[in-house]
Amino acid sequence: MTKEKFDAIVVGAGMSGNAAAYTMASRGLKVLQLERGEYPGSKNVQGAILYANMLETIIPDFRDDAPLERHLIEQRFWLMDDTSHTGVHYRSDDFNEPTPNRYTIIRAQFDKWFSRKVREAGATVLCETTATELVLDGGGKVIGVRTDRAGDPIHAEVVVLAEGVNGLLGTRAGFRKVPKPEAVALAVKEMHFLPEEVIGERFGLTGDQGCVIEAAGTISRGMAGLGFLYTNKESVSLGFGCLVSDFAATMESPYTLLDAFKDHPSIRPLLAGSEVKEYAAHLIPEGGYKAIPQLFGNGWVVVGDAGQLNNAVHREGSNLAMTSGRIAGEAISIIKSQGCPMGPENLSLYKAMLDKSFVVKDLKKYKDMPALLHTNSRNFFLTYPQLLSKAAQNFVRVDGTPKIEKEKATTAAFVKARSRWGLFSDAVRLALAWR
Repeated sequence: MTKEKFDAIVVGAGMSGNAAAYTMASRGLKVLQLERGEYPGSKNVQGAILYANMLETIIPDFRDDAPLERHLIEQRFWLMDDTSHTGVHYRSDDFNEPTPNRYTIIRAQFDKWFSRKVREAGATVLCETTATELVLDGGGKVIGVRTDRAGDPIHAEVVVLAEGVNGLLGTRAGFRKVPKPEAVALAVKEMHFLPEEVIGERFGLTGDQGCVIEAAGTISRGMAGLGFLYTNKESVSLGFGCLVSDFAATMESPYTLLDAFKDHPSIRPLLAGSEVKEYAAHLIPEGGYKAIPQLFGNGWVVVGDAGQLNNAVHREGSNLAMTSGRIAGEAISIIKSQGCPMGPENLSLYKAMLDKSFVVKDLKKYKDMPALLHTNSRNFFLTYPQLLSKAAQNFVRVDGTPKIEKEKATTAAFVKARSRWGLFSDAVRLALAWR
C-alpha cells in the first residue's frame, strides 16, 4: 500500500461518501475513497428515491447522464388493515416540469455513476478495500486508516466516516456507540420486473412518469413499520421495514411480513405476472435527532447514515446523506484553504454549517416522533388502521341502516377501543411530536 499522504480519506462510497469525496476533489483536495464492495453500489441492488435539488447543488448538470428511472408525479399514502386500505394521494401535472423534483433510481447503477464523477473530479477510489481500523497519533488525533490490504497504514489530515449505520470504525474507536435496536430499522426489498407498458397501465403513467406508494397499518402486526413501492422503468421496487427492537421482541420474520405485504389485496394486482430477480436487506437509521452521535472530532467527521441523519417521518435519507456529505466536504475544504489543522476546534465548522441546513432543522422538528411511534406502535399501526377501515366501510356501504346509527356505531367503536381520554391523549401527543 502506498505511503502517500492524502488531504482526506473517505470511508464508504454511498450517497454521503460520494458527495463528500466529490466536493473535496472538485475543490482541489487530494482525496482517497475506500469502498469494501466490488464496485460502488454493489451492495445496493434496491431502488430508491433521489431528491434532485440536493444532487443539483453538488453536480448541476447531473440530468445529462445520470441513470435516472422515472420522475415522480404521484404519491400515495395508504393505511391498511388485512383486506383494505384507506388512503390519500397527491398527483400533480406540475411535477412534469423540465427539471423534475424527484426521481426513482436503482442504487447499483446510480452509485456507480456517482463514483465515476468522483474519479473525474480527481479523487482516487479503491474498491474491494475494507478500512479495518482508524490510526491515531500519540495525542489521540486520527491520522489515517488501516485496511485489509497488505502494507502500511494510509495517512490523511482528516477521515470522513461515511460507513453507514452499522459502520464499525467509529464504534471501535469509541467515537460513537453502537446504535440501539430501537433506533435502527431492518428493511427487506425486492425488485419485481415487468414490461414498461404494463407499469404505465397499472399506475396510470405515461412516458417516464413515476408513482410511489407508502403504506402502514396492520401489515406490520402492531410494530412500528412501513411498506413501500416505487415504480422504475421496467421494474417495481417493493419493500418492508420495521424497527430491529420490534423484530427482536416479537420474533417476527421480515421475510414473512414482506410476503404478506405482497399478497395484500391492494398490492397483489400491481405485481401480478412480475418476475423477482433481486432481493436485499438493509439497515436504516430511525432514531432521529436525539440519536445523532458526535459528528466531528480530532481529525474525523461523520456523515450520512453513520450519523443517524435520516428523516423517518418523511422517509427521506438520500437527500440528508448527500447534503451532509457535501457540507462536510465544504467545511474541510475551507479549513484546508486557510491552512488550519483538522482538529475539533476547526472541524466544528462542519456541525455549525449542518445545524443551519434543513438536515438538522427537520430532524429537530420531529425529535419526539420516533419515541412516540415506538411506544405507541400498537395503537398507531394496529388499532387505528382497523378503526379507520371500519369507519370508511360504514360510510360507503349502503345496506338500509340509518346513517345516524352508523355514525353512532363508528364513534362507539373508537371510544371502546381507546376511550375518550385515550383518543384525546393520542391526538395531543401526535400534535406535539409533529410541531
